[in-house]
Amino acid sequence: MVGGQIRYSVPEEMKKGSVIGNVAQDLGLDVKRLLSGRARIVTEEKIQYTELKTDKGLLVVNERIDREQLCRDVTPCSFSFEMILENPIELHRITVEVLDINDHAPVFPNKDKSLSFEISESAVVGVQFPLQSAEDPDVGQNTLQDYILSPNDNFILKQHANPDGSKYVEMVLQKPLDRERRPRLSLKLIAVDGGTPQRSGSVNIDVTVLDANDNVPIFNQSVYKASVMENTVKGTSVITVNASDADSGSYGLITYSLSRMKGSAADIFSIDGNTGTISVSGQIDFEEERKYELRVEAKDHGGLTGTSKVILDVIDVNDNAPVINIMSFSSPVSEDAPPGTTIAVLNIKDADFERNGQIKCSIDGKLPFKIESSISKYYNLISDQYFDRESVSEYNITVTAADFGTPPLSTSTKLQLKISDVNDNAPVFATNVYSASITENNSPGVSIFAVSAGDSDWNQNARISYLLEDTQVSGGPVSTYVSLNSETGVLSAVRSFDYELIKEFQLVVKAQDGGSPPLSSNVTVKVLIQDQNDNPPQVLYPVQTGGSLVAEMVPRSADVGYLVTKVVAVDVDSGQNAWLSYKLQKATDRALFEVGSQNGEIRTIRQVTDKDAVKQRLSVIVEDNGQPSRSATVVVNVAVADSFPEVLSEFTDLSQDKEYNDNLTFYLVLALAVVSFLFITCLVVIISVKIYRWRQSRILYHSSLPVIPYYPPRYSDTLGTGTLQHVYNYEVCRTTDSRKSDCKLGRAGSQNVLIMEPGSTGTMQRMQTEKSILDEPDSPLEVSE
Repeated sequence: MVGGQIRYSVPEEMKKGSVIGNVAQDLGLDVKRLLSGRARIVTEEKIQYTELKTDKGLLVVNERIDREQLCRDVTPCSFSFEMILENPIELHRITVEVLDINDHAPVFPNKDKSLSFEISESAVVGVQFPLQSAEDPDVGQNTLQDYILSPNDNFILKQHANPDGSKYVEMVLQKPLDRERRPRLSLKLIAVDGGTPQRSGSVNIDVTVLDANDNVPIFNQSVYKASVMENTVKGTSVITVNASDADSGSYGLITYSLSRMKGSAADIFSIDGNTGTISVSGQIDFEEERKYELRVEAKDHGGLTGTSKVILDVIDVNDNAPVINIMSFSSPVSEDAPPGTTIAVLNIKDADFERNGQIKCSIDGKLPFKIESSISKYYNLISDQYFDRESVSEYNITVTAADFGTPPLSTSTKLQLKISDVNDNAPVFATNVYSASITENNSPGVSIFAVSAGDSDWNQNARISYLLEDTQVSGGPVSTYVSLNSETGVLSAVRSFDYELIKEFQLVVKAQDGGSPPLSSNVTVKVLIQDQNDNPPQVLYPVQTGGSLVAEMVPRSADVGYLVTKVVAVDVDSGQNAWLSYKLQKATDRALFEVGSQNGEIRTIRQVTDKDAVKQRLSVIVEDNGQPSRSATVVVNVAVADSFPEVLSEFTDLSQDKEYNDNLTFYLVLALAVVSFLFITCLVVIISVKIYRWRQSRILYHSSLPVIPYYPPRYSDTLGTGTLQHVYNYEVCRTTDSRKSDCKLGRAGSQNVLIMEPGSTGTMQRMQTEKSILDEPDSPLEVSE
């Protein structure tokens, strides 16, 4: 954090808007820096006397500056404030010294009321009479410099200086008074300052000469000293002064009073005129005034007055708790902010004095922050370690400021600091490898599995997209097998899988967050293809041929359990879908053979006899164990014979029967084709005839309904004869549908005859050769003139 100090001097009473100085230039700052850093003034004064023009970098007067109101008699008079900039935080102290101008004239208290003195004529030369002091709030050369007494024969002035630099005067008798010659004297006391132009104030003095009173009251101490606690209750006695007068009678009776002093002491203290006891009559505040000086007068009834000084020191009481002002607070703070980052700038002040005003600043709880003091009354809240938003997303910081008074007073303020996210966590899958399965012959687009990853970051940094890494499956890109939804992580099949071609494959899914730069992690997904019973068993033996006939020979001497042959079949499915069982479906003699259900072996179950037929036909069904099951059937020809010629003669007849059956099938198919052709031909002829008749019916003829005459819009029977105004030709064309009959009117020039053959069903003769028969039944009647 950068800090600088500058000081300006300006005269008081400058107009609002007057330029004090160029802050940007004096601090070496760019005006743009003032704007971007949101430069502002922070002051402890109740009135903000200055204003910062950030667009020009100028410090100007914001409120009227009255040096006397601001500093009273303190010199030099100045006020300080701070200018704070942010991003990064900078703190600069600016001090403005206010120069006094002679804007006040000396003023006597009660200037409109004369000072009255009653002086005995027996007063000796040299007797001093204290006079009221004038007040001039200006300082230096502009304050009160001198007193002047109007010319007279009896009195001169004697000036004295107080310890605080102020002056007070006494009127000294230099020539005895003579009441008989002059019982009253009227004088004027003038107070002048040293300013340019010089200002002055005056008060009248009325002296009444009394008979002899030749002893002045005398105090037993020239200076009294005492101390008083601040916030002392009104009416509390502080000190008692004592004066004596050697005169007797009324001249020896003394009355005490406080002469008017500069400042507010007369409003805070009072004296008992008879006893001389000084008591508290107002509010004592150490922070306002630390010492009071009073001038006590003892006056006898003869008019003689003695004076003494009373000095009262105010003792501070710890009555002010520290005040915490937040000058700057940065929230949120990035979680990657390094230790030592300034979080907030605090201004903490305590109006008390010494230990009562000394401050100790601390943070409640064990938090990763610490407090460091910068310039006077300013403290920086800084980070003490790195943040982790995923562990703690915000901190509630309580800063406590306590003084060292007895008892100590403290003040606390709370700051809620939010930690902004940084993309420092990659997406995490629940496991390194996922296993998924899908049944073969699936529909493309069906969902296989859904991967899911979590990211402990927040918002955009935790928004996860899923990507399919470019890998190979069976020599092809994985994208030809599956697709991946980038938002949901759902894996879907792109194709239909075949377990017999591919039983499993692996792919890699990448989860990538939306941070900058993005972070990612990978997971392997193992997809298993589950078999379906989609392949029937295939018989390898005996081979089924179309032309030749294969038969197994069994000798008639075969015993029970004789192995005839073995049906060999396979199923390309796997698992129980490939478990095969064999059953004898049909047989010429079911009592002669059996099939092993597990091995497909065909064996005899009894002794072969001569009565058994030579030709034996067995139908064996091979069935798998799938759900639903699939099967294949194989025909096994068995010849029961001892010699080959016997077998050959029997199976030759079988071949001829087969050829006969094949010819019969051919003729049946040919007959079906001929019948189908004839049916289609008849259907086409019938439809054609129907269409032809319909088109013929569209021509306007065969109308047996009477014609309803239609008169054109310009018809007029003006002569009452019923004749038309013009000559018209009418052509009436009627169709068999009388409701949609149309008429067409020809132009003038032809014979005015409407020809229609009663009962005629034919087409009417045309009246004009250029007119054609209207062939649209729905057209409206047209009339042409």
